[in-house]
Amino acid sequence: MSNHSILDALIAQTKISKKQTDKQQKIVETAVKIFAEKGYANTSTSEIAKDAGVAEGTIFRHYGTKDNLLLSVILPFIKESMPTMAESVFNEILNKDIASFEEFLRALLRNRLQFIKDNKEIFQIVVKEFLYNEGLRNELSPYFTKNIVGRMHKMIEEFKERGELVNLPNEAIAKMIFTVIGGYFISRFVLWQNQPDTNEEAEVENIIQFIMNGITNKSQGN
Repeated sequence: MSNHSILDALIAQTKISKKQTDKQQKIVETAVKIFAEKGYANTSTSEIAKDAGVAEGTIFRHYGTKDNLLLSVILPFIKESMPTMAESVFNEILNKDIASFEEFLRALLRNRLQFIKDNKEIFQIVVKEFLYNEGLRNELSPYFTKNIVGRMHKMIEEFKERGELVNLPNEAIAKMIFTVIGGYFISRFVLWQNQPDTNEEAEVENIIQFIMNGITNKSQGN
C-alpha cells in the first residue's frame, strides 16, 4: 500500500468497522467514497449529507467540521496501519539491492514523495492538525517512533558499521534526516503548495546531497 491512495484503503475499512452508530457509519462510508471520487476539496458536507440520507446538521453535530470528519476516520486508520505500512515501505526499498546509504535515502525520499502526491489532501489536513494540536502529536508520536524511527536507526547503524556515516548517535542522525525531509514535504505540499511546478528530480538530488554532505564520513577512503 506504499504508493496507493489512503482513501481507497479507507473505503474497505469503513465497510467492516462497527465502532460507530449506524447513522455515523453511513456518514463515514459516504464521505470517504465521495472524497475518493471527487477529491476532499471538491466535496461539501451538504453533498455528503444528501448521499448519506441525513441532515447536514447531523454531520455538524457528530463531527463539527469536514476536517474533523476526515480526521475521525484517518487517525485510527493511521495508528492501526502504520506498522504494516512502515514494514512495506522499508521492504520495498531494500528489495532494490541498495548498495549505499545515499541510495537508500534517495529511494526512501522518492517513495514517500510519490505517496504524499497520491494523498496530498490528507497529508495537508493531518500536518496542519499535527502542528497545532499537541494532543494529536502526543497520540501519534509513539507510533511514529516505534514503527519508523526504530527502522531508521537500524539502517543508520548498518551503514555506520560499513564506515559510510559519521560517528554520531543514531538518534541525532535520524533527527537531522527527518527534519530535512519532513521540512521539504511540509514546505512543498502545505506552505508553498501553489508555487509553479519545479524540477522534482533536481529537488530530490539537492536534498540528498545536502543531507549526505553533513553525515558522510569524510575520512572514508583516506
